[in-house]
Amino acid sequence: MGVVTGVETAGVPLHSQGLLPSGSRIAVFSEIFTVFLVLGTFVGVLVIGYMLYNAYRYRDGDHRTDDADRPVLGELPGDSGGGRKLLFSFSLSAIVVVSLIVWTYGALLDVESVSAQSADADNGVDVRVEGYQFGWRFVYLNGYQSNELRVPADTTVRLSVTSDDVFHNFGIPALRVKMDAIPGQTTETWFVADDPGTYQANCYELCGAGHSFMNAPVVVMEPDEYDAWYGSTTAANESSSANESSDDAEATTA
Repeated sequence: MGVVTGVETAGVPLHSQGLLPSGSRIAVFSEIFTVFLVLGTFVGVLVIGYMLYNAYRYRDGDHRTDDADRPVLGELPGDSGGGRKLLFSFSLSAIVVVSLIVWTYGALLDVESVSAQSADADNGVDVRVEGYQFGWRFVYLNGYQSNELRVPADTTVRLSVTSDDVFHNFGIPALRVKMDAIPGQTTETWFVADDPGTYQANCYELCGAGHSFMNAPVVVMEPDEYDAWYGSTTAANESSSANESSDDAEATTA
């Protein structure tokens, strides 16, 4: 995996300057969601509040006078300020929308560049993910293969994803990971699991009759526990579950 330069200003990555969210994928996507939620709520309250204010101001009733300045159905307002209000609201909306697009794109681009910059880190874990009809095969650097992905917590896990047959899509929704598995090509992604536990990987590309059964357990272990487990694995003692899962996949399509 080559080293890719991230989003930078004056040679310093933006995430390190606090201009973009940083951390694990879960933290980055959570911050993006929070920003959109807060800003969307603020705009919604502002628009609805202004609408209610005008509805109250121009409500019908005995208090109304025959004021020539009040809005009349079918007529344009006489004192529109020469379109300044329209220009101001349009410009402000454009600035907000474009700023959100640029900030979000920068955050997504930067979160991928962090993966590339950590490619040579000693504490990272590299796993090759191979999709097939209808299961997942995980190949570790020592040659060990399994249909169960085991990784250490609080560690960058780099995945090289490919397919043996048709198009698949590897995703772990709880860890905000999703990447295409394309025959003859290798795509790369990464994640950091903060909390030990068992999660599930699924296929998100309709790939045949057994698509809905194409999943795999993802076990996040404490680092010491993972080191002990990984030290006991070799290419020769690859998990028998790999063969069993392959047989189950064939039986599903039979």
